[in-house]
Amino acid sequence: MSTSCLIVGAGPGIGQSCALAFAREGYDVAIAARDTSRLAGMRPAIANASGRQVRAYAADASDYGSLHTLVEQVRADLGDPEVLVFNVASAHRGRPTQLDAEAWVEDYRANVGAALLLAQLVSPAMKARGKGTILLTGGGFAYEPAAGFASLSACKAALRNLAYTLAQELGAHGIHVATVSVYGVVQTGTAFDPSRIAQSFVNLHRQRRGQFETELVYK
Repeated sequence: MSTSCLIVGAGPGIGQSCALAFAREGYDVAIAARDTSRLAGMRPAIANASGRQVRAYAADASDYGSLHTLVEQVRADLGDPEVLVFNVASAHRGRPTQLDAEAWVEDYRANVGAALLLAQLVSPAMKARGKGTILLTGGGFAYEPAAGFASLSACKAALRNLAYTLAQELGAHGIHVATVSVYGVVQTGTAFDPSRIAQSFVNLHRQRRGQFETELVYK
């Protein structure tokens, strides 16, 4: 059975650019998002540009049952993911004293808990192969939290922490876990063009065992 690259949070921007970049690396690609209408045009465009299989799936990062189903579907259709890119960003805007506590927990569930669950779901097959890559989209808020984005700031800090602990555990099995901390606003045609950022994900994936970096700060 072939192996695949799974992109969770594959909307326009980093997700789409990572899907194209890994398809060009030779992977069949599974793109997943809560709203599949966002993937309708993306799927054939990536397939035509890369010559690889591209499949689209509905998955809600806050619904853990849907993530179990997603991984099972991808495994059946394209093989066990050799690469996982987690690019989810759920954010209720607001200052700490203004945020509803349940909304904060909802964001954490999607932004951090879902990353942990997906790592748990894809890593057994990676361990069996002795290789695999799990990449998480981080952000500058992990270093410089903003009061107006209190929830997202906390989540990016926790996601960075998760990347490091997963790397410590899974690196011994040949699995490269890393985060790309994007320290700016993603915008086409700038230094933060999503296609440039996607190349950072690919560069991390290409690193050999013994040379794994756990974090790339993209400034």
